[in-house]
Amino acid sequence: MRVKLFFTGPAIKTELLVMMLEKHGIAATQEFVAAAAPDDDEFNRPANVFVAEADYARAHQLFYAEREDEL
Repeated sequence: MRVKLFFTGPAIKTELLVMMLEKHGIAATQEFVAAAAPDDDEFNRPANVFVAEADYARAHQLFYAEREDEL
């Protein structure tokens, strides 16, 4: 399965994003940017979220598209 980078940010945000994606039926994985870096402040360590290429457009629509129902 081919994956695509969906988001990069602090680990606390990436963990939440992975859970939110899974609630919408989109499998996602999280990896630390620098896996060998010390985890002194594990919540702020930079991490990447990857989703399957097949799910990328749907994930992008869910989290980045403007919502017309909020107007």
